[in-house]
Amino acid sequence: MTVTLTRRERQRAATVEEIKEVARRLMREQGTVDVRFTDIAKEMGMTPPALYRYFADRDALLTELIAEAYRELGRQVAEAREQCDPDDIGGRWIAAGTAYRNWARRESEQFALILGMPVPGYVAPEDGPTTDAAKDAMAQMSLLFVRAAELGVLGEPLVRDVSDEMAACAADKHPELGGLVPPESFQAMIQAWATLHGITCLDAYGQFDWMSDEAREALFVSTLRTAAMAAGIPAD
Repeated sequence: MTVTLTRRERQRAATVEEIKEVARRLMREQGTVDVRFTDIAKEMGMTPPALYRYFADRDALLTELIAEAYRELGRQVAEAREQCDPDDIGGRWIAAGTAYRNWARRESEQFALILGMPVPGYVAPEDGPTTDAAKDAMAQMSLLFVRAAELGVLGEPLVRDVSDEMAACAADKHPELGGLVPPESFQAMIQAWATLHGITCLDAYGQFDWMSDEAREALFVSTLRTAAMAAGIPAD
């Protein structure tokens, strides 16, 4: 059903989007995710108190920005993954990982906002849009393990020892994987993502700038392949 907004509702929605876009632009220009209401208001020709008509406080604004960043990252990863043959698990892993890295390099402040150091003073809601969006974004990677299991090509991970605590975490946080992805593969899935995230951070924040573009790309792909093979995903 189509919902028709009133003129006032459209104006409010447009102002909310402008506030968020100004906040993102200030993050890019200032090289920090610690934006202030006073700076946003100044850029928009508003008084700081006027922003409170749209967001309860700075934390509410950051929560919305974090949720949107997670959703955008998840969309980028999903779109790249779906460009590959559904049965080519290794190819889909490389494509998804590359999309993850490319987004981080292109949107370094957004990447830092959701997966970098915590914003000073920011208190995230215990449950809400950021939690749901983060789960959805990370699920785009776990789907590869599910698909590998469905195809019967998910091999044993290099490290098969799993603590009781990790097994309990897998059962509690992702019960839907229980029939397909065993605890040792769940652990390997997290380790693979941690490897992807680690090399992405090094690349996105300039630690590999001394390499040629070709060398950086080769290192990245070989690292993803190593992580995949350690996790039991075919990546030859």
